[in-house]
Amino acid sequence: MTEPSFKRNADIVVIDPHSKTWQCRLCGESGWLLKMEDGGPTCMACADLDHLVYLPAGDTALTRRARQHSALSAVVVRFSRARRRYERQGVLVEEAALARAEVDCLADADARRAQRARAEERRQRLDRTFVLQFAAAILELFPRCPDDRAQAIAEHAGERGSGRVGRTAAGRSLDAGAVTAAVVASVRHHDTPYDKLLMQGADRGEARRQVTAAIDAVLAAWRE
Repeated sequence: MTEPSFKRNADIVVIDPHSKTWQCRLCGESGWLLKMEDGGPTCMACADLDHLVYLPAGDTALTRRARQHSALSAVVVRFSRARRRYERQGVLVEEAALARAEVDCLADADARRAQRARAEERRQRLDRTFVLQFAAAILELFPRCPDDRAQAIAEHAGERGSGRVGRTAAGRSLDAGAVTAAVVASVRHHDTPYDKLLMQGADRGEARRQVTAAIDAVLAAWRE
């Protein structure tokens, strides 16, 4: 039996020999995994890998994190007769590293669930018909405003329960002043250093004065 030739990035490679009979070159015992060394097949105990636990392939994030946390790891391969090559089956990692990786992935899953819940809650607060009307009103006043930006401004301004301009009587009636106010607010926060000025301790009125010219330039470009 020869060692797989696809070894990469200095990985330790161990082989699942199927049900083939083999003996460790050092102790004469066998096992379900072996490591090919210069003198022949070596069992996991003699190769000092028997303290590692097996993690099957399939969960890329878990595998990556387990290997990152494990001081020692090995790639498990098996020969495919159909493809005539060795293929990865999983990895061997330290048990503590696997437990830590599982906690990390669980936290990520919780965060994704919370993010999806927030997104769904926000979608439910949006009045879709009004958002479309508000976005159309923006493009009527600012025809060169990017479509996706007009949509984002309309969604932000018209979110139910937000108290923003789109929820006011003027906003609901698509008053030009209210629509412009929503666009100005978006430009102020996203296209000028206004937020950074506030973080630096600038007075709100002074910060607004400093970004007025930048806002006017964006609005002028979107009107043309």
